[in-house]
Amino acid sequence: MNQADYEQLERAIGRLTEMAAAEGLDFFPMRYEVCPSEVLYSIGAYGMPTRFAHWSFGKAYQRMKSEYDFGLSRIYELVINSNPCYAFLLDRNTLLQNKLIVAHVLGHSDFFRNNAMFAATDRKMVDRMAVFALRMRAFEQEYGPDEVELVLDAGLSIQEHIDPQVRAGRKGGFSEAEGGAKDVVGFIAGGSRALKDWQREILYMLREEMLYFWPQLETKILNEGWATFWHLRLVRQMELDDAEIVEFAKMNAGVVQPGGGSVNPYYLGLRMLEYIERREGTEALFDIREMESDVSFLRNYLTKELVEEMDLFLYGRDRDVYRVTEKDVAAVRDTLIRQRTNGGYPYITAMDDDYRSNGELLLLHRYEGLELDRKYVDRTLPLVHRLWGRPVHLQTRGKDSAELRYFYDGSRVQAV
Repeated sequence: MNQADYEQLERAIGRLTEMAAAEGLDFFPMRYEVCPSEVLYSIGAYGMPTRFAHWSFGKAYQRMKSEYDFGLSRIYELVINSNPCYAFLLDRNTLLQNKLIVAHVLGHSDFFRNNAMFAATDRKMVDRMAVFALRMRAFEQEYGPDEVELVLDAGLSIQEHIDPQVRAGRKGGFSEAEGGAKDVVGFIAGGSRALKDWQREILYMLREEMLYFWPQLETKILNEGWATFWHLRLVRQMELDDAEIVEFAKMNAGVVQPGGGSVNPYYLGLRMLEYIERREGTEALFDIREMESDVSFLRNYLTKELVEEMDLFLYGRDRDVYRVTEKDVAAVRDTLIRQRTNGGYPYITAMDDDYRSNGELLLLHRYEGLELDRKYVDRTLPLVHRLWGRPVHLQTRGKDSAELRYFYDGSRVQAV
């Protein structure tokens, strides 16, 4: 982008902001930064502009950058759920691409501000993560980077196993009435006798970060569908020349094309919202944006007509060939709901911190038709053992619904 492009982009941002407000979008104050690809991919890999260092983030950065360098993929924008809301644009984008992205992130910012799943979000998390990063560097200086990495490796392996209710003031812990503690990270951080205070603090920091990210896991389809719906509506209201119309059509087609073998959340969310608007009007969309998560959105609004219109189906592998296995609407909808339940992660609870009266930890996988990946179990149980310091048990079920239990005592993972 040259200086003239920057000036045009600034005018376009003002115009799009006015248009979005006139349409009823209620977004946070916006802050835009135009960045080179290295900065954008660093933010994409770390998840935030400021965060502690870990090898997994560096690995993600190298993968993203390599795909970008070879033309395999491209991040056009990144938006941060905060107040004010920060949006980062790629400096190699064309002017039209950045106009589309501005319209898209205005939709995201409206969603962040108004969707019920985000109501308890810490809007100053960018600043808190900067403090966490400073604490992590202090731990590295005092205890050594290798010791800190051991805790981070273990903590990051279970970081998704938190209880979002904690955001509303509920404490993590064990409750027999609730059938165990969903806040596995908080349960281990509070109950492990093997952790030192600084290690315990790291777990609590990881837990706070995941509580911030969790609403985005719960609303991927609806959030992306909402932002796509509005970038289409706003950009179409702008005056575009013939070349820009063609460029916009190509770019938008790349965003909303059906997934190859998996569901594209931009496509599914957009098509569902467009379908609802045709039948119930735009006001109904604002009610959905305010109240629904992906699970309730799919359960309440993925109709038989929509499934057939989008030609959604289930498939499976038969020897070396993938075949369609199911086109029944209920089966398709139920499978999509299962995939989005609990943010798409296995639902695991802590059941007993003194299992077999020996201080051992018992975890329960709440089986709902999807088996645990054995490789996931083999990688994760030793890391949980590192945090707990005593044998760890994981109870689950197989395809035949038979009870299955994994056990790790420091030697190897066993199925018992």
